[in-house]
Amino acid sequence: MCRHNMQDRLYKRLQAECDMHISQQLAALQAQTQLAPAAFLEQVAATWEDYCNQMLLIRSIFLYLDRAYVMSLPGLRSLFDTGLASLRQHLAAHSQVESHILRGLLDLVERERRGEAVDRQLLAGLVRMLGDLGLYATTFNPRLLQETAAFYKAEGLRLMEACDVPDYLIHCESRIHQEQERCLHYLDPSSRRPLLQEVEQQLLAAHIGSILAKGFNPLMSGHRVQDLARLYSLLGRVGGTDALREQWRLYITTTGVVIVKDGLNDKEMVDRLLQLKAQLDEVLTNAFNNSPVFADQLTSAFQSAVNSRSNKPAELVAKYIDAKLRSSKGVGEGELEADLDRALVLFGYIQGKDVFEAFYKKDLAKRLLLGRSASMDAEKLMISKLKAGCGGNFTANIEGMFRDMDVASETMELFQRHYNRVKRASQQQDGSTDDAPASMSSVASGIDVQVTVLTQAHWPTQAMLELNLPTELVHWQTMFKDFYSKHYSSYRQLVWQHSMSTAMLRANFPKGAKELSVSLLQALVLLLFNDADELSYEAIKEQLGVKNERELQRTLLSLSVGKVRVLTKIPKGPDVKLTDVFSYNSAFSNPLLRIKVNNIQLKETHEENAKTNAEVVQERQHAIDAAIVRVMKMRKTLAHKLLVQEVITQLRFQLTNADLKRRIDNLIEREFLERSSADSQVYNYLA
Repeated sequence: MCRHNMQDRLYKRLQAECDMHISQQLAALQAQTQLAPAAFLEQVAATWEDYCNQMLLIRSIFLYLDRAYVMSLPGLRSLFDTGLASLRQHLAAHSQVESHILRGLLDLVERERRGEAVDRQLLAGLVRMLGDLGLYATTFNPRLLQETAAFYKAEGLRLMEACDVPDYLIHCESRIHQEQERCLHYLDPSSRRPLLQEVEQQLLAAHIGSILAKGFNPLMSGHRVQDLARLYSLLGRVGGTDALREQWRLYITTTGVVIVKDGLNDKEMVDRLLQLKAQLDEVLTNAFNNSPVFADQLTSAFQSAVNSRSNKPAELVAKYIDAKLRSSKGVGEGELEADLDRALVLFGYIQGKDVFEAFYKKDLAKRLLLGRSASMDAEKLMISKLKAGCGGNFTANIEGMFRDMDVASETMELFQRHYNRVKRASQQQDGSTDDAPASMSSVASGIDVQVTVLTQAHWPTQAMLELNLPTELVHWQTMFKDFYSKHYSSYRQLVWQHSMSTAMLRANFPKGAKELSVSLLQALVLLLFNDADELSYEAIKEQLGVKNERELQRTLLSLSVGKVRVLTKIPKGPDVKLTDVFSYNSAFSNPLLRIKVNNIQLKETHEENAKTNAEVVQERQHAIDAAIVRVMKMRKTLAHKLLVQEVITQLRFQLTNADLKRRIDNLIEREFLERSSADSQVYNYLA
């Protein structure tokens, strides 16, 4: 027929036959629209499969027509494409069939979302049919997205009320995975991104505020890292990272401030802060993938929380390190270094590092002078870490304290050799020599003395404790003073600090001899009972010449009320009164030979802490004044705002504008500065 120029008639006749067949098939399908969706779709699938097979058979029979005639004329469709176009036209005319197909497909998708088992192969075949007919993108996909949004909007509202946040997040994650599976198994790939966006929008984006308000703090408090990782991942899909980061900041600040301002539990503050920091670091690493923006937020929020209470955190961090360095026995070097590193991380957040320095130096002084340090290697390790973190200026005085201890040890060796030499000369000549002090014959040979000479500028200020020393100790003092003045510069003046002195006493009790490790004041009190079995408070005070009654009362309590009661107090009670009487405790017993009597003066009092803080305030005023003068000396004339900015950059502690203004006014009164006559907000330096 094609060779006899009948191609056109044949092509049109085939097209007419196909149209008639399609019309009959769709009419048959329309008669079955009353069937259940699944049954109807099976009929549609069967009809589609038959139609495709028939069109393939027709194309095979009329292959010459399809290749020779159709392809030679532009604008003509192939036989198969003509069949598809015809089916699409007739399907549009049978809108009830088309609507029933779309409704059936959407119903099956929803049934699967509700957990029912559906025929995915049937769905895949019909979805391909819609794609081949050009109806997927224009008709099916918009309705699919619309019903998906409605379905998940209702589900999101319902589950947000019924579920807790971890379960809700698991459900959201599961839903996203399920939709990905649908796209993989039977939906067109073009639906994947829009479909997931609808799920994320309705389940996550619409509820970001509720999810964070309801669940973030419990997840953090419960340290549920896996759930937090899921939250971070899911919110990242819908642009919720900023809201999550803000909630992260609020949690850190609020939790940290609660810990720092809990005055009733100050002893636990450092441990709780370290625990919080460790938990936050773990969440940052394992849940938030070490996100730089979350790390920055952690740093700023934690610093804000730590510094929400002035001075106290710095003091307690110093005390924490002191406790570690005093009680590191039985602790491995690695564990101790790890503890110090954690404390130094906390120290890094403290803005008032001068407060830390003041308390650290005071505690270090006690460890060095009273032999309380568990390891000198650990002490030096700590100094090296502080120096690496804060610079040499910060540790200059602390390093000077260690040098003083080394020099003091050498000085004591020289004094011991001097004493032995003078003693031998005195014994050989049966009298005094030029080198021997007049009191040489009065020195008690049974007393060993250790003197530590310190540089006052390096060490924290100690309260002067005036005491009437026994004659033997006075003679030792005189000997050492004579020795020191001959061997060292005359510009060096010795000032005796008794508050940190200690002694070891040999005491005889009816139940056995003991060695008592005590403070100097405790020792002097006990020595009074060599000559009397009972003494009143006033008598003890008078004989010792103590003016600091509070210190004397604390000392008497440590000897009569503490764990080691070598004295008895009449009447009994927790306080010392002027009428109290103390006596030698002949019934004292203890299984140990060497006994440490609690040095109550080692325990910090509110007054001592207040004094240390007052010293810090005074030092800060000097530092502010020096910074202002340095800046003004260099600039000569400077506006107030610029002066504030430059001074703040030079100081290592937090400073308010009010504090700085007071110091500027003070310097103006002292005629270091003056206000400009042209502008009161501009200062001139006065040489």
